[in-house]
Amino acid sequence: MRPVWLLDVDGVLNANRPGWGAAPRRGYAHAGGFRYTMRWAPALLDRIRALHRTGTVEIRWCTTWCGHADQLERLFGLPHFEPCWLDNLNPREAATAKLAAARQVVASGHPLIWTDDADISPSAHDELSGLDRVLLITPKPNRGLQPEHLDAIETFVMTFGTSRPTP
Repeated sequence: MRPVWLLDVDGVLNANRPGWGAAPRRGYAHAGGFRYTMRWAPALLDRIRALHRTGTVEIRWCTTWCGHADQLERLFGLPHFEPCWLDNLNPREAATAKLAAARQVVASGHPLIWTDDADISPSAHDELSGLDRVLLITPKPNRGLQPEHLDAIETFVMTFGTSRPTP
């Protein structure tokens, strides 16, 4: 079974100082009548796109931005990823929904990758990290995912993934 990657946005893709050896890109997303500045490393998104194209991992949005996933995909130039939910959730509701999504992936038998800067609580980490076929990554919120994180994700996917090319 293909791994399922639960992908957060703020503090994971959207970071103040993402690094990656080049200047970050900047754009804007809108939610609840507000405009939010997004900053990201183009090289990070290139690696996510490339990994998605291999068909060896299913990427799902797992973020307070789930209700605006189409906006994220346009802004970041990413293909469509299924959101874990469609409602606009506040941060507390989203934290609960994220853990429920992670538990659902594990219960379905799929290997789990969960990247989130804030919502992998110590108890959730203890619960999930002891299981086989689970990779939890908690990047620094101001830096987001870094090359070594993508290296770990790619290694995990090569270990547990099965190829299924995607458009």
